[in-house]
Amino acid sequence: MTALSFAPFQSLAERLLPHTVAERPDGSHDVSHLHRVWTNVCAIRDTEGGDHQILLAATLLHDCVSVEKNSPFRSSASRLAAAKATELLAEMGWDEERTQAVAHAIEAHSYSADITPTSLEAKILQDADRLDALGMVGVARLFYVAGRMGSNLYDPADPQAQQRDLQDKRFAVDHFKTKIFTLADGFKTPTGRHLAQIRHARAQRFLAEFMEEIGAMS
Repeated sequence: MTALSFAPFQSLAERLLPHTVAERPDGSHDVSHLHRVWTNVCAIRDTEGGDHQILLAATLLHDCVSVEKNSPFRSSASRLAAAKATELLAEMGWDEERTQAVAHAIEAHSYSADITPTSLEAKILQDADRLDALGMVGVARLFYVAGRMGSNLYDPADPQAQQRDLQDKRFAVDHFKTKIFTLADGFKTPTGRHLAQIRHARAQRFLAEFMEEIGAMS
């Protein structure tokens, strides 16, 4: 995937893409993730508005610092990425106001950071990034990350956690209830909320059919 994937803003994308690659490869936060988030950003922006350049810069740099999901420093990842983006954009000659707009969008996109987005661009990026954690792509990413972390698919004794606490670091399917199914209610834009409901239903359908296949339907 090249800067042309971000047309008609490929010139800015070409300058930023070299700074988006994490030190440790992560297929759930790679360039294809950036392109999917940008596609979501565009779908929301076309209805809600927003500054194109700020949105593209924030999209491409929102994961420019990588912290593993099971790291105790995970909640700091977006702040570290915002700091790196601020330094980079200042070197490129961006003014302070626009640089800070990008930084805020990056800081607020993170679920674990729990920062409320206050600008339109920050709301759009948060919605666009969370859309990628829903639907079939979200399901694929969930199991990819679970494999990276060495988790089991599910608890064979109690797959639906009816008699135990949810433990999504041990059992991948627990993550549907601890996080994925909570996301749709938190979207910040009308367009984002509409798209989230569609993907939320897909994720629910996947889990129901998964449980049916392993014989765990209640």
